[in-house]
Amino acid sequence: MTKRFGVMLDCSRNAVMKPEKVKEYADLLLKMGYNMLMLYTEDTYEIEGEPYFGYLRGRYTKEELRSISEYCHSIGIEVIPAIQTLGHLNSIFRWGPYRQICDMEPVLLTEDERTYALIRRMFAACREAYPRATVINIGMDEAYGLGLGAYLKKNGYVPAHEILLRHLGRVIEIAKEFDFEPIMWSDMFFHLEHGQYEALNTPEEVKLSDEVIALCPKGVSQVFWRYHSTNGDGYRNMLREHKRFGGESWFAGCAWTWNSMAVSNQATLECTLPAMDACAEENTENIVMTMWGDDGKNCSFFSMLPSLFAVRRWHQGVKDMEQIKKEFEQIIGERFDDMMLLDLPGDYGNTRPYDNTYHKYMLFSDPFCGFLDSLAQPHAKENYVAHAPRLQALADKGGAYAYLYQNMANLCRVMAVKYDLGVRTRAAYEKKDIVQLTALVADYRATGDAVEAFADSMRDVWYLENRPHGFEVQEHRLGGLAYHLRSLAGRLEQFARGEVASIPELEEEILPYWVTRPAPLKEGEVLPSVQFWRDMITVNRT
Repeated sequence: MTKRFGVMLDCSRNAVMKPEKVKEYADLLLKMGYNMLMLYTEDTYEIEGEPYFGYLRGRYTKEELRSISEYCHSIGIEVIPAIQTLGHLNSIFRWGPYRQICDMEPVLLTEDERTYALIRRMFAACREAYPRATVINIGMDEAYGLGLGAYLKKNGYVPAHEILLRHLGRVIEIAKEFDFEPIMWSDMFFHLEHGQYEALNTPEEVKLSDEVIALCPKGVSQVFWRYHSTNGDGYRNMLREHKRFGGESWFAGCAWTWNSMAVSNQATLECTLPAMDACAEENTENIVMTMWGDDGKNCSFFSMLPSLFAVRRWHQGVKDMEQIKKEFEQIIGERFDDMMLLDLPGDYGNTRPYDNTYHKYMLFSDPFCGFLDSLAQPHAKENYVAHAPRLQALADKGGAYAYLYQNMANLCRVMAVKYDLGVRTRAAYEKKDIVQLTALVADYRATGDAVEAFADSMRDVWYLENRPHGFEVQEHRLGGLAYHLRSLAGRLEQFARGEVASIPELEEEILPYWVTRPAPLKEGEVLPSVQFWRDMITVNRT
């Protein structure tokens, strides 16, 4: 029988959720049948004697975390700290005191006593901040390049699995000093042996050597995470393989909140319901739904309530979606199908269930350079035109989550004009259609205004739920986009008036992006996923 069923809130990707909002989320989790909350903090927690750790990043104080922990305990929610003791520590290496313990970003320099002094202070801070916690997540995931930076210069080449195992042994010892039971993400063991992790499915693919299993230190439980798959057999095979490590069994699934500008509850269900069936069959003891904020934490965690509720009820054996929807409205006070409409900006047929960034890269793509315009799909613009009033109607109804509908309505209004702006501009330029190019100037300016309206509503969401730290990233991105669109409008006007002879970017041929021929895609093909803002805005160096 499952011991823990929880949610992990990423409070490290710029957005640090306000303590009162964490407590509000804990109240909702309790109503939905959850009993655990994991707070993921890479450097966003206070460590005594480490002023640069989480500096200007909205870090939690020990008192705030203790208050969250005590409140959750009072209502029956266990709080588990999730930190990093090897990789994912990019943010600290910009500061001088930590550069000397950097192997290569984002990985700590192992087998250096200064590193273990810092890790010991991490655990001391967590023990003070989470006095009731028995379990701690020590991270250890995705530490690619381990031993190939400063470690290599200092020690020569040592196989990465040896470095990992020695380091893990030291961290387990420190965890025990502070009376913590450590758990860790399991991917590095599979990555070092198979060169991959999430694509492993068959019994032969997932199998680890007896040597690796034997060498893995005892006293740490492995968390199997998988976010992208709908393959139930793959989940089962990996869960079985993880049992060979010993310790408690853990599974981490996905609630899709990262990289995109909009959540995907539907992708969450498509990927996670098969996992819940596998976990039930394999008697997985602990389950956590992760909500990451990669690439700036664009989405509200409150947008995921329908899929989180459905996943929990599914695991409890309720597989009638109509019953689930009815219960959701009774418990949360919002119609299930209404909240699922928060997916609309990222909902498009030619994507894998978990790749819903196409709207984001068409939002930020440069209309003149147009290197992503080969991915523009028929009818997408019309979809946004239709989506905006549906979402606006829900916002106008009011209620606890009206601000989320408003934000997504504003995003759809941007995309209703911006989506094919580059395609239309290039087509008119190639024909030297001055009338059409002059008309497009108004679209550029209107899109700039719409981007600013979207930024305003996104700020409303952010400031309601999170500390202000980190929103400057969103303002630089969206503000830069609005400014750039108006700048391009001015250049179009100059060309239309004959003040400049050409627009050099529009003279260049647009080559296919990741595909061997231009859009539209054939049936069964999928759009490529461009995950990060930096890869969407330009092919030039940022």
